[in-house]
Amino acid sequence: MVKRTRYSEYKDRYANYKFELDADGILFMQCHTDGGSLVWDWKSHDDMADAFADVAGDREIKVLIHTGTGENYNADWGFMPDGSLIDPPIYQAMPGERGLWKLDEKAWYNRNLMFNVLSVDVPMISAVNGPCNIHSEVPLMGDIVLAAEDAWFQDVSHFPRGQVPGDGQHVIWNFLVGHNRGRYLLLTGKKLSAREALDWGAVAEVHPKDQLLDRAWELARDLVKRPPLTLRYTRQLFTHELKKAFLDQMNAGIGLETYAQRAFFPAGGRMEPLDRAWNDKPWSGEGEPGPQG
Repeated sequence: MVKRTRYSEYKDRYANYKFELDADGILFMQCHTDGGSLVWDWKSHDDMADAFADVAGDREIKVLIHTGTGENYNADWGFMPDGSLIDPPIYQAMPGERGLWKLDEKAWYNRNLMFNVLSVDVPMISAVNGPCNIHSEVPLMGDIVLAAEDAWFQDVSHFPRGQVPGDGQHVIWNFLVGHNRGRYLLLTGKKLSAREALDWGAVAEVHPKDQLLDRAWELARDLVKRPPLTLRYTRQLFTHELKKAFLDQMNAGIGLETYAQRAFFPAGGRMEPLDRAWNDKPWSGEGEPGPQG
């Protein structure tokens, strides 16, 4: 449940999320790491849930534009802008009771992220400025989804890496493109290009990269001409069925994902598919992969 917030309270709160509010009530939210493309780590993951809670609690905004920065929307897990690894790749990262509590914390943040995005009560325009291979459900929960020509969508962090795709991917893709296409994308790790995403109905428009934000602002300035309550209640109408889908499927999905992670949890490094059987040999150099107490 979100609480009442004001722009002045959260505008400088987050290292990875930059906010600008214009005079018409359009909130511009950019994901970034040190001014470049967002690098997914645990902090940026958890802070995104809190950032959307603040946005959802701000009753002064009228339209939200959500986008990334630089070349990628978020296809850069594990590497800093200078090319250094945040963490070395580890494939049995959550053993024992401490691991159980850490997994539960991440699942808690993940559920909050989904429902905090859906709690935003103003029209949300997502401008996917480049490749998106982690948590693509976040921009896809926008009411108008725009994509740059070089953008693509992929769920590489779950099934291709040996994990259950239960943290929201299983909801959004089936909801938007149908069960057959959705499960195909999740099982194969397919890179869905911006044009394919348009054909599949996952995005509304595709634009050259340098025109993407201009189009987002054009749409936002048109939307904001409507009365504030019309904007808020229309967003509520449009998110109603999606909220039901997430309520129906989210807890089961994240529960199954978390349970499976007790046996095998890949973390760190780049988000790349496994290049061998999950239990072929030690991955981290410390012990054998597989169930650990």
